[in-house]
Amino acid sequence: MIEPWHWLVLGFLLLIVEMFVPTFASLWFGVAAVIIAALAWLLPIPLLFQVLIWLTLSVFFMLAWVKYIKPLSMSRKKAAQSSNLVIGETGMIVVKPQKGIPGMIRFNVPVWGADEWPCRTAGARVEMGDRVVVLKVVGDELVVAPTQRLQAPKTIRPNITPTLNSQVPANTQVSTKKPNGNRLSLHKPDPTKTGTSK
Repeated sequence: MIEPWHWLVLGFLLLIVEMFVPTFASLWFGVAAVIIAALAWLLPIPLLFQVLIWLTLSVFFMLAWVKYIKPLSMSRKKAAQSSNLVIGETGMIVVKPQKGIPGMIRFNVPVWGADEWPCRTAGARVEMGDRVVVLKVVGDELVVAPTQRLQAPKTIRPNITPTLNSQVPANTQVSTKKPNGNRLSLHKPDPTKTGTSK
């Protein structure tokens, strides 16, 4: 009689084998065995059904890996290696890169289906939250550098502020021309100045 812990041991053994033989075949059989161990503890399932469920889950996981997950990861890596469209894009550091450990950069618009990518710096020091620009792509990692802030050029303006000591030149004449009598005015004309009487 196979007990649930037998399935659990089988699952962990297959997962350990996957660490040394990275074919992703034993990984899915191991995951299915762990699931069967949990089901066998919760429900009284006959041994024949346990084996059938284990095989079905293993084949399902393998097909999902081959058909959907693996092509997606391969196309992402291939796109990152062959395309230069991301060079010059700016993003924000969400995980600070350290010596030997890549950080993470987040873009406002997803690049090749992902908005976060592993990144390294080109010798410059960056902190979390800094804005960086992509310099190049190495494998599936982006090499970034801090963005340079452009400063506006300084302009020299002449000092044209009027002072209290400034005087009007002597040869400048102030116009004392009387307003034209044909213009409309809201004020009633003074008859003594115009020489007319009532």
